[in-house]
Parts: sequence; structure tokens; C-alpha cells
Amino acid sequence: MSVSRSEAASAIVRPAMPDPRQLMRDLQVFRDPQPGRSLWELGITLIPFLGLFAAIIAAADAGYLLALALTPLAGLFLLRLFIIQHDCGHGSFLRERRSNDWFGRMLGVFTLTPYDCWSLSHARHHAMTGNLDKRGFGDVDTLTVREYCERSRTQRLGYRLYRHPLTLLGFGPAYLFLLRHRLPVGLMKEGWKFWISALGTNLATLAILAVPIW
Repeated sequence: MSVSRSEAASAIVRPAMPDPRQLMRDLQVFRDPQPGRSLWELGITLIPFLGLFAAIIAAADAGYLLALALTPLAGLFLLRLFIIQHDCGHGSFLRERRSNDWFGRMLGVFTLTPYDCWSLSHARHHAMTGNLDKRGFGDVDTLTVREYCERSRTQRLGYRLYRHPLTLLGFGPAYLFLLRHRLPVGLMKEGWKFWISALGTNLATLAILAVPIW
């Protein structure tokens, strides 16, 4: 017996849409920070990172190959520290805002990211995402199709090079973390708080690196 397409479509059981209020109640348990779990996650990330950092310094005396072999693993723990710093910026790592901020500033010394500068830029990024008139805060520059077509050939080439994976995943992060974050770029006229954040992070990072270098 043949079944028409409309009959087959009507026979499909469509799942009922969840009740938004019930969904909010179900997710409530995941919204509030759990300080004990947060500190545990910080400990199992920061302690191995510092251990690997010390091992890399010791291995460098025996030969650079071993030190290079340990570097990717240390990089993964460093990435996880940045994720925790990101959660501090959203106020979701610990319950009190002040605690989040001070933990974020501490981690910024290791991630080479001035916390107060980054936190404001990242908040603006979330607030202005999708607003074409307020682009440029904490995101990758993106042109619309019309804007791209209106550019000259040289400008289009520059944009394509800027968006190339080698730039976004290679030269871009190196420039961002090693050079741009050393000053409160984009926030230089926003007040002394951001100068203190950038320069204070630089000094603290320098102090940590000075010991193994010496």
C-alpha cells in the first residue's frame, strides 16, 4: 500500500517543545559557582603547569629536545588556565566578583594577559556582537560582503592574508600575547586602571621569568 508524502509527514511524531520555565529550573543547579570544585580545577591545572615549567627549565640544561617535548603539554595546561581566567572575567568561577577579579589578575601573569584590560574588552565584545556599527572590541575584524567588494585589490589581498589560518592561528596570537597585551591598546584613554593592569602584569611576569633566566 503506497503512502503519500503528506501522510508520511503527518505520521512523524514531533517531540514536544520543552517548557522554558522548567528548563530554567533544571539548569539552575549549573548556574551558580561551586567554590570547592572551582579551586580543585584551579589546583589540578596550575600545579601541573608550574611543575612542567620547572621541568622544562631543568631539561634545558640537559638538552633542548626534552624541553621542547614537554612544551606542548605545558601549553595545554596554560590554555586551561586561560579558560579559568575567562570564567573569572564572566564572574562565574567564584561567587564573589572581587575574588573572581583577583584570581583573574593572578592568572593573567601566566597567560601574558592584563586581566582588567581583557575583561572590559571581552565584555564589550559580548555586548556588541552582531552590531556592525560597534565592531573591533575583542574580536577578529570581519567585513561584510559589500564592504569587501568596495575595497581595492590591495586591501582585499591584505584582508585575505589577515584572515588566513597562518595569521589567525600563528602570527596573530604571537602578536597579541607578546606585543599588544604589553600596553592597554584601545583603552589608553579609559583611565589609569588599565595602565596599571597592563604594566603591573608585565612586571609580575618579568619577576617570575627573571629567576629561571638568572
